Amino acid sequence: MFRPVWLLLSTAKHPAVRRGYSSEYVSRMRHLNRLKEDDEACAAALQKGCVFLFHRLSPLLQQTGKTTFRPAALTCSDVQSALQRLGADQSLLDDSVLIGCSEHNQAQFCLDVGELDQAAVEAECRGVFMDLRKSFFLLDGTAAPLVAKGQALIRWHQINRFCSETGQPTHRNRSGSHRACSNSSTIYYPKMSPVSIVLVSDGERCLLGRQSSFPRGMYSALAGFCDMGETMEETLRREVAEEVGLEVQSISYISSQHWPFPHSSFMIGCHASVSPAHTQLDVDHSELEDARWFTLEEITRALQVKTPPRRGDPPVTWLPPKHALAHRLITEWVERQQGRVQS
Repeated sequence: MFRPVWLLLSTAKHPAVRRGYSSEYVSRMRHLNRLKEDDEACAAALQKGCVFLFHRLSPLLQQTGKTTFRPAALTCSDVQSALQRLGADQSLLDDSVLIGCSEHNQAQFCLDVGELDQAAVEAECRGVFMDLRKSFFLLDGTAAPLVAKGQALIRWHQINRFCSETGQPTHRNRSGSHRACSNSSTIYYPKMSPVSIVLVSDGERCLLGRQSSFPRGMYSALAGFCDMGETMEETLRREVAEEVGLEVQSISYISSQHWPFPHSSFMIGCHASVSPAHTQLDVDHSELEDARWFTLEEITRALQVKTPPRRGDPPVTWLPPKHALAHRLITEWVERQQGRVQS
């Protein structure tokens, strides 16, 4: 008699799909999956695809405005010509790793040219290799995840050249979607480490912390790696208790994100609340350099800082870049607080 509410909502928002219908997204994902598994198809796609270059894990960017950049999307022939002019081995292009597919079904690859002279490649390709952390403040919302994925895959291949069971070399397939042991049937796939990241609130304020490795003045939401056997909720509660000595009362999941630092994390973002009667912090300084409560006014002011302060500038509190899940959690909290004030 009664149907679940979520089912009613889903059918209202998404009409029934016609039998035999295939969306552009489905076609693109199936095309991408074929390239991952079919070496010949992948090699052919590379010839018509675009390549994003890295130099020792730093992406090649081209300036589009005074403070804005985009990844340099080169054609295969562009890269071949550049390698030839730089006197590099043409077979270096075979190390390209498949990272995605554009809306027009053009395959996207990444390639690290760290063996070549950095300045020479920059001059040849009219770009600059920039540290990925820094570039996150200068790229738009679609470009940042793309270069992050490229860097993560390149790094994974660099550190998985040998089988952990036999000690023998591993060999990648053409797309780079996996590596196989040369002496056994073991196959390795790129993996991410699960991390819970949470913005804690007492109803009026939100809690942010900073590690000593953070840039000066930057604060973020609390985060920690999931221990073996833990659920996301257990990780979140444990981390908050360990780092700041608070007991979480309620948790709501928001969204997830791949984060390339330090080595490909799978960030699971949540909001959590604590009792307004128990907000006294007991910071574990072996985990955090500092943690404190911030008011809506303080957070609003911090969100107005669009770029990291330069050396010599007066101290200022600032927040993670807009591409970071922590930034989304913070801005959502601000919107909720502003909604409460207005109502």
